[in-house]
Amino acid sequence: MRIIESISEMQQQSETWRREGKRIVLVPTMGFFHEGHLSLMRAVRNQGDILVISIFVNPTQFGPSEDFERYPRDLERDLRLAREVGVDVAFVPATSEMYPEGYQTFVEVTEITRSLCGKSRPNFFRGVTTVVLKLFLIVKPHAAIFGEKDFQQLATIRRMVQDLNMDVEILGHPTVREGDGLAMSSRNTYLSPEQRLKALGLSRSLQEAQTLVDRGERHAAMILDRVRETLGEGGDVRIDYVELRNPLTFEEVSEINGPTLLALAVFVGAARLIDNCILRIPSHD
Repeated sequence: MRIIESISEMQQQSETWRREGKRIVLVPTMGFFHEGHLSLMRAVRNQGDILVISIFVNPTQFGPSEDFERYPRDLERDLRLAREVGVDVAFVPATSEMYPEGYQTFVEVTEITRSLCGKSRPNFFRGVTTVVLKLFLIVKPHAAIFGEKDFQQLATIRRMVQDLNMDVEILGHPTVREGDGLAMSSRNTYLSPEQRLKALGLSRSLQEAQTLVDRGERHAAMILDRVRETLGEGGDVRIDYVELRNPLTFEEVSEINGPTLLALAVFVGAARLIDNCILRIPSHD
């Protein structure tokens, strides 16, 4: 596996591959790999000729009071795991090269980023879309893959690619969970054993919401009340948001009439955790 730190070197290498007719697939990451990251790499390992990962903790998607400085990092371990999966190139740029002094250009997707994480973290999606666009211009991939755990992020990137006529195929990958149901996240390392048990309320509340829909409940308010109740059962859990949204437009939903996004964000101790599912009406309805 080759490690590239220079933007110009990465661009030149990608241009060479493209001239050779090779298909490049990118897995953008912030590192500190868990099985969720590795499953993305495995999912696209055979969907192209060259598999590139990026490892870059992007400062522009963190707010002033968020955890940029303490976000977990372990580059040596990440590179070892990437080699084992069969990654061809790890692009590991320095912050000073991605955002040199005087940097002032950002890309923003407006409507679908106003709610959920976009409301709680005002500059988050602007930072995400900017760094992803930069990675696309540097790595020049034919396809890139993102996890569905970050559902709003995936939708935002798809909208950016569509609106800017970018020739990149955006692939989604189902949320990868621990054996106990907790969605895999680098921030899970912040949880104490006791807090981790409380964090299981996220996946449990998603299951309970689907059970209510299966039993015929269609009122959003009833479903959201039950979700909040389930999340609060363990105590020491602070809800950021619990919402039902149209999975395409992200408009708020008051009645379940078709596939509906249930999105959660909660603080368990200091860790902010997100999860989601698409609630579906049983086919016999």
